[in-house]
Amino acid sequence: MMKNLLEKVNETVLELWTGILLWGIVCQLIPVWFLKEKADYSLGLWLGILLAGASAFHMWWALDRGLDRGGAAQGYIRKTAFIRYAVIVVVFAVVMLTRAANPLAVFLGIMGLKAAAYLQPFVHRRLHPDKEGEGEAFVLQDPPEWNGHPDGTDGAENMEKKEVNL
Repeated sequence: MMKNLLEKVNETVLELWTGILLWGIVCQLIPVWFLKEKADYSLGLWLGILLAGASAFHMWWALDRGLDRGGAAQGYIRKTAFIRYAVIVVVFAVVMLTRAANPLAVFLGIMGLKAAAYLQPFVHRRLHPDKEGEGEAFVLQDPPEWNGHPDGTDGAENMEKKEVNL
């Protein structure tokens, strides 16, 4: 079942999951040494990491299905985003009411999705070193010269003095 899921999921989602996991490892290893409530922090962090991974998958799934709907895509994508955010809010509420985990750590884990989005190009280059340069944005080396005149001329022929009678 897992192999079947990995074959269907977009490569970018796998790269996001890798970035989320890396974020989780860094957030687990560094701050945990300075906290008193290590178990609450760890539980909250990994709950947030799980939510971030599920959110990444859900975004891919919703966009994949939504863009096939043509004119109804915007409403569908908006509805699925609302469902995703509602699940996150419910999880936060449960964590805060039950005090089962550290809510700030849950938030830190969910921010793993944001961190993974920034890390995705680096993860992509590490996972696919043979495709160097592929998919990178085109960078304009020397911008074209613009002389400031809309018709492309230098405007010298229109620079003659004109008398103005007052």
